[in-house]
Amino acid sequence: MKENQPNSLLKAVAPQKRNGSAALLLPAGVVVALFLLWWAVSYFNLFPAYSLPSPLAVAKSFKEEFTAGRMVNDIIASLWRVVVGFVLSAVLGIPLGLWLGQHLAGRQAFVPVLNFFRFLSPLAWIPFAILWFHIGDKPAIFLIFMATFFPLVLATMSAVSTIPKIYFRVAKDYHYKGSELLNKVTLPAVLPQVITALRVSYGIAWVVIVAAEMVGCQDGLGYGIWEARNGLRLDSAVCYMIIIGVLGMAMDRLLAQLSKLPNVRWGYER
Repeated sequence: MKENQPNSLLKAVAPQKRNGSAALLLPAGVVVALFLLWWAVSYFNLFPAYSLPSPLAVAKSFKEEFTAGRMVNDIIASLWRVVVGFVLSAVLGIPLGLWLGQHLAGRQAFVPVLNFFRFLSPLAWIPFAILWFHIGDKPAIFLIFMATFFPLVLATMSAVSTIPKIYFRVAKDYHYKGSELLNKVTLPAVLPQVITALRVSYGIAWVVIVAAEMVGCQDGLGYGIWEARNGLRLDSAVCYMIIIGVLGMAMDRLLAQLSKLPNVRWGYER
């Protein structure tokens, strides 16, 4: 029996190693395939060059934008607006969602209004944002807040309202109340769903910032796409699109790391 233990351990570990390699190789393979498809379409002129720039043209545009310093300034501007608007919505929305989840009367009173604003496109607020805050950072931050606040409130509220009642019965036996009940029962139980809601809302924030910067800003990644379109520089527009996708993925991975915290991990393994 003892001699077979190492072999059984190796068999158990081997699939994990293969899965780890697949997690890297499969996405890389898809990216390479998409790049080759892009190169083939542009090489064989399936679309006019002015409507689909080649990978080489985009690479040259990347070099020009970074050398001129425009790309770096636009990245900083967009990141600042997204982070401020997103953090404001999380700081205000999550506590409100926690409160609504624990109070039935509050849910009955506010959920219809929250749903009404959730279904309004954030882009509908653009004329009001410009009139109220003029141009610059403030209207973009306002639009991001309006796009992410209501989904975060409702997602947090839903997570709290679905906590099994047995948790609170056990907490009552241990005489947990107030902040102790919140920190030891409510928050650990809802954090997995809240983290998922944060990731989804962050994706919405990036969609909104592009539209907001096209009409209310003089810099940023969205403004860069708008300027490239007006100048018929689609190679430059593709550069900005790639940067937006990469930044969005990087920040999403950072948010995903929250799920590995010890106080959160148990919620994913229930």
